[in-house]
Amino acid sequence: MAPHFFFPQTLRALEEEHEDNRLYAQNPIDIASLHPSELEEFVKGVSFDLSDKELFCIEEQDVFDRVYSLIRSYASLPTSCKFNLVESLRSNFSVLLPNVDSLSRVSQSQDDDTPVFDRVASHRNAFKIYTFVLINVVLAEEANTGSNNNPKATAATRKKQLINSWNWEPQRSRILNLIANSLEINLPLLFGSSDLDENYLSFIVKNIFSMFENAILLKDSDTKDALCRIIGACTTKYHYMAQSCASIMHLIHKYDFVVTHMAGAVAGAEKKYADGTLASSLIREIGRTNPRDYVKDTVGAENIGRFLVELTERLPKLISTNIGVLVPHFGGESYKIRNALVGVLGKLVANAFKDIESEVSSKSVRLRTKQAMLEILLERCRDVSAYTRSRVLQVWAELCEEHSVSIGLWNEVSEVAAGRLEDKSAIVRKSALNLLIMMLQHNPFGPQLRIASFEATLEQYKKKMNELEPDVPLESGVDGLPSDNDTSKENGEVHNIDAQVAAKEQQESLTDSCLAQVEEEISQKDSSVPDIGNLEQTRALVASLEAGLRFSKCISATMPTLVQLMASSSASDVENTILLLMRCKQFQIDGSEACLRKMLPLAFSQDKSIYEAVENAFVTIYIRKNPVETAKNLLNLAIDSNIGDLAALEFIVGALVSKGDISTSTISALWDFFCFSVSGTTAEYSRGALSVLCMAAKSSTGVLSSHLQDMIDIGFGRWAKVEPLLARTTCIAIQRLSEDDKKKLLSVNGSRLFGVLESLITGFWLPENIWYAAADEAIAAVYTMHPVPETLAADLVKKSLSSVFNCSGGDELNNDIDSGTASILTTVQLAKLSRYLFVVSHVAMNQLVYIESCARKIRKQRVTKAKTDTDRQNVHCNGTIPADTVKDNSINAELGLAASEDAYLDTLSDKAEKEIISGGSSEKNLIGHCALFLSKLCRNFQLMQKYPELQASGMLALCRFMIIDANFCDANLQLLFTVVESSPSEIVRSNCTIALGDLAVRFPNLLEPWTEHMYARLGDPLVSVRKNAVLVLSHLILNDMMKVKGYINEMAIRLEDEDERISNLAKLFFHELSKKGSNPIYNLLPDILGKLSNQNLTRESFCNIMQYLIGSIKKDKQMEALVEKLCNRFSGITDITQWEYISYCLSQLAFTEKGIKKLMESFKTYEHTLSEDSVIDHFKNIINKTKKFAKPELKSCIEEFEDKLNKFHMEKKEQEVTARNARIHQQKVCTLEGFAVAGGNTGEESAESDTAEEGEVIDASTEGMSQPINDSSKPKSVDSDEYSGASSELTESEPAENEVQSPEVNIRGASKSRATKSSMKDQKCNVSTSTKSSTRSRRR
Repeated sequence: MAPHFFFPQTLRALEEEHEDNRLYAQNPIDIASLHPSELEEFVKGVSFDLSDKELFCIEEQDVFDRVYSLIRSYASLPTSCKFNLVESLRSNFSVLLPNVDSLSRVSQSQDDDTPVFDRVASHRNAFKIYTFVLINVVLAEEANTGSNNNPKATAATRKKQLINSWNWEPQRSRILNLIANSLEINLPLLFGSSDLDENYLSFIVKNIFSMFENAILLKDSDTKDALCRIIGACTTKYHYMAQSCASIMHLIHKYDFVVTHMAGAVAGAEKKYADGTLASSLIREIGRTNPRDYVKDTVGAENIGRFLVELTERLPKLISTNIGVLVPHFGGESYKIRNALVGVLGKLVANAFKDIESEVSSKSVRLRTKQAMLEILLERCRDVSAYTRSRVLQVWAELCEEHSVSIGLWNEVSEVAAGRLEDKSAIVRKSALNLLIMMLQHNPFGPQLRIASFEATLEQYKKKMNELEPDVPLESGVDGLPSDNDTSKENGEVHNIDAQVAAKEQQESLTDSCLAQVEEEISQKDSSVPDIGNLEQTRALVASLEAGLRFSKCISATMPTLVQLMASSSASDVENTILLLMRCKQFQIDGSEACLRKMLPLAFSQDKSIYEAVENAFVTIYIRKNPVETAKNLLNLAIDSNIGDLAALEFIVGALVSKGDISTSTISALWDFFCFSVSGTTAEYSRGALSVLCMAAKSSTGVLSSHLQDMIDIGFGRWAKVEPLLARTTCIAIQRLSEDDKKKLLSVNGSRLFGVLESLITGFWLPENIWYAAADEAIAAVYTMHPVPETLAADLVKKSLSSVFNCSGGDELNNDIDSGTASILTTVQLAKLSRYLFVVSHVAMNQLVYIESCARKIRKQRVTKAKTDTDRQNVHCNGTIPADTVKDNSINAELGLAASEDAYLDTLSDKAEKEIISGGSSEKNLIGHCALFLSKLCRNFQLMQKYPELQASGMLALCRFMIIDANFCDANLQLLFTVVESSPSEIVRSNCTIALGDLAVRFPNLLEPWTEHMYARLGDPLVSVRKNAVLVLSHLILNDMMKVKGYINEMAIRLEDEDERISNLAKLFFHELSKKGSNPIYNLLPDILGKLSNQNLTRESFCNIMQYLIGSIKKDKQMEALVEKLCNRFSGITDITQWEYISYCLSQLAFTEKGIKKLMESFKTYEHTLSEDSVIDHFKNIINKTKKFAKPELKSCIEEFEDKLNKFHMEKKEQEVTARNARIHQQKVCTLEGFAVAGGNTGEESAESDTAEEGEVIDASTEGMSQPINDSSKPKSVDSDEYSGASSELTESEPAENEVQSPEVNIRGASKSRATKSSMKDQKCNVSTSTKSSTRSRRR
């Protein structure tokens, strides 16, 4: 019998001889010395012996030596030799396995036959050798493959290896599957014991786990399955558990790609052998790990977490029985482990409790376990880590999707999700939004969640329930639902759980079958309530309806928060909020429609993803397949939108028309609505349709060309009197016509069009509140359409003027205004005068725009002509152009005639602009006369205060004239600022504030001296004026039209404005300002700090403002420079409040290593402030922050700095207390001396007694003590020194806090913190000691 084979530690160890008669390689052959032909013959000989002899011939010494030699030099073998060798070994081993089974059966029948035992031993030896050789073949080939895949290998090397390589992957999977099969046969009979040779198992497991470290190898599914089978068999079937668990944990910690495959291997072993020991051991191992270890090993924590989730997905019931060992890790610091445990609980809740065929007791235990898991999930929604909170909400969304959340818990989850919408972390808000979307999508209450519908249905069924049980009062509405407040006893626990289960099943069945039908019938106003069953079923339905009502109210209550989220700086917030609102509209949640309207302005967002989200939502909600429905949706949107929403709607409609999402059939349907071709169309619908068409015309001018006549007939016809805004919309449509359509309209209906426009402007057939907007667009339409608009505009001004001054009392009115009285003004007269001022000012403004447009046209024509001439020269470059032409062009270029033409054009344009008002001469033109009249009118403050409407019109016209003419502006600037500061009218001040912005753009030099007054508008008591001031100044500063002056602190104060809208606008301004250049806020901050410190601001407001401003500074260099700047501000400041403010600002900086060093270096600048408790607290905050990131050497410096601060703080406190006591002492001495002098006239005795008595009075009033001085036994003649001694002793015996509260003390700079009893009690001993020493020094 051949020697026994033992698995060596290494392959080379087989060459070592041992004393226990084991098989080893006695005569290994040097393969490298063989010629290729000899090597090939050698391999063929080995293959022939393996195939020709018996299977266990490999244990023969000669064969074993030759096989060992080949395996030792396997990497150097040619491909053909490798193939022959591997095939021979694999085929022999595959034949050996069934022989082992048959041999085992023979050994059982012939127990005493010695040859059979020898044969079994030979087979065992061969089994081991084949296993050993084949695994070493796999290891050698994988090592060779790994070196080939080395990125440092050259391309030529890889190409050569590719040519010489063989198809190894199929061979590898066959070998490993063969080894897996070998572990699944009856090996205990071969090895003679149920416990296999540990040497064999150790070898298998060690090398298989090493293969798991190769990610490329695991990509082959057959190979991966074989490896998993091997691990499952070794650990579960043959109980090689402890070492395997350690190896698995090591692999999971180190390699992330192993996690999924290892979970599959563990789950596969449990299912194949019905034994979960391996999984349980791993879970216990994870549970035993110290939670702190996962904080350090973040990669390992993440891998362990993934492994737990993967394992739970495969083995939910097994994990549910072992979950107790993992729950303590919820208290660990590693959020990744907590995330994983949350995922595990979610998988368990969804999958581990689906076994309905179980006993009642088992079901009750499972239900309690599930309830405990759900409570943990709810609790984890408030986890300290944002990642865990986000993960919990994701798990709840998964549970909702899988219908694993009961109705009894539905509202608790929805309320938690609604609360998380205000979480400080964006990822949590995103998860909360997704959870609410999922809850709406899978809600069990029906497709419509209107509150009114639920309330009506609930009321009906409550009545029905009262009829069924009139004597029993209705409970709180959770009768049929599982209650979280059930406190069942031990004996009744199972029955209580059973009742909950039954109620839940009954309620869910009722909800699914009846709730939608019930709501539908109620919505149809059916007076009869459908009968859904007995009393219990009715109760369950009522509970479901109440839960649905609560859910609907919860979602509806989130609408204000969703509106805020749409203004978030996080794109994910905006996108997911829009998705949630779309889902809310689908389920008809109250308030969702109004919130979606507020989505429209987001179309102007610079973030492409936000715009795309808005556009997609718009298309989903409003664009339908039916063109008529689409048209109706769009016109309804246009009718109900405000000015801002209309601008956004115009932008979106234009984009959709360009893309073709709004089809031509929808355009036709809109025209049908405008022309009243659709039944039921109102004048308002007609106006809305035309408004949408105007929006579409901005992108496609041909939209309006087909109904020019209809626009005139309907837009200015009888329907315009029914819907006054229709005329205004028609004027806008006329301005949007293409050039060809304009010519066509002028040729056919020109005179009629201008007659209608003149009637609209000068007539009185439109309401007063509509006329101004309509006249605005009508005048613009005149300047757009008329070939010579100034002539028609002059007629309009004259007619409007005659309506005011040619009527009865017109002359008297003009004279009265000149003289300062206007008693003749009536309501009609006011309206006409206001209209005249509007017309003349708007005509003047449009005339200015018209002049600029004419100048642009001329320049454009000149550029086009020059380009044409250049192209013509290039075409005729062969010399056909006359020499004179070329010479003229070159001369013109040299003389700069083109530039002179531009200058001449500019001169003409300036002259034309000046002629609008003044004309540059002594004679005033039509509008110039009105300007003089208007200036007088606006200066008549008595008249303006009497008629505020007239002041609004007059100041608006005055501002327009000032924008047009620089001289007129300069002459009336003081008037404008006087009105904007003193006018009682909110409208006037708001309009003037807006006009100041326009004037600053047009005439910056004129407005520059008035900058302070412009900033003063930020402090206006009226909200609208402050808001407009913030908007105007933000526009001017951010567009570089106004320099940031020293008054920017006024804008900073608006950060804490009582109006939230103004506060948000100010924050937006500073946010945008911080993006400009190198962040101007950095340079402005010290100045803002100084000015805010001297203003009447609350401490909280100051801190909030500075915290926001400092937070906008991100660069480390700027932070470091600010440290030095702020420290320098301490110098020369004696105000304690400013010390506190500066130290607070320092504490808000993000300190770097350089920054903290600068703070230490600047110690001299602020050492005098360290006596203040609030100041030292801020410095301690700085130290605590910097300790977190400091390196060891810096940390020691910081600790020294901290000790230095504390030392100086204590010294300064002692000095101040000593000085305070000295002052008190001095005051007492002066008082006692005064009494002594006063008593000198009556003799020494009486003086002494009086002084003693007076001393008692001083004690009582000044020190709060009723005891007399204990020195009455001293000699009666007391000089000043003795009084000083008595006073000093008295001071030592008194409580320190009484000294601080003495009304006679007046110490400059004393803070409130010094007067607190607790702080002064701590200093009592120091006070006494310092006072004694002070007294002794005085005596000396």
